[in-house]
Amino acid sequence: MNLIEYQLKAAKTAVYPGREEPINLQGLTYVTLGLVGEAGEIANKVKKFHRGDKVLSDHARQELAKELGDVLWYVAMTADELGYDLEEVAGMNIDKLHSRKERGQIKGDGDNR
Repeated sequence: MNLIEYQLKAAKTAVYPGREEPINLQGLTYVTLGLVGEAGEIANKVKKFHRGDKVLSDHARQELAKELGDVLWYVAMTADELGYDLEEVAGMNIDKLHSRKERGQIKGDGDNR
């Protein structure tokens, strides 16, 4: 499945406040908060590995992958709320990263380096 197919399939499961309206702050806020929440769940699980076993079992890796899927869903819906497809977002990101690398700016701080 490619990114656009994923985004279209994910959108069929999207039910949240503001979803049915054109680009709007309510829908964007909802999916952005969901994205941060799901990313936080991954971070919390990884933190617990450091505290506990310090071993990533197959089960633990699978659980992290499930959470990563939730992050992907929210990324797809955030892109959708902004009027982009994931292929466009991915392309913009690769272009930005290659430009930074070519200019010797891959390391450092700031969005526009």
